[in-house]
Amino acid sequence: MSTFDKKSISLMAANKAISAATKKAEEIGVPMAVAICDADGTLKAFSRMDGAALLAVKVAQQKAWTSISFGQPTHGMWEFIKNDPPLLAGLPHQTDMIVFGGGYPITIDGQLVGGIGVSGGHYSQDQVCAEAAISDLGT
Repeated sequence: MSTFDKKSISLMAANKAISAATKKAEEIGVPMAVAICDADGTLKAFSRMDGAALLAVKVAQQKAWTSISFGQPTHGMWEFIKNDPPLLAGLPHQTDMIVFGGGYPITIDGQLVGGIGVSGGHYSQDQVCAEAAISDLGT
């Protein structure tokens, strides 16, 4: 076989995830930037809440990309690299690589279809908002 089928998150689902993450950010009182990337890491949908830090724009996208690249939440990246000197020396210096929380892969029916990155608060707050979005998608 020379090709394969690949699914990707729909715009409707991406917007639903942004809405859920934004709602949670409003509840905790922290303005966030929320990025949804498709399965290839290309930005699909984005929102920056009023008052969210400018840096959060790029970091949210980096978190989504990192989670897709490794198929795991970004908060797991530190555990993955911290005791491995070559990885610790190299991975954090790669463009767009994030090793703290707030990024999650989005899987539907067991297939990676995208990723979410949330930034604007402490990474633990970013995680809470991203988790609300993942939960709302039912993945």
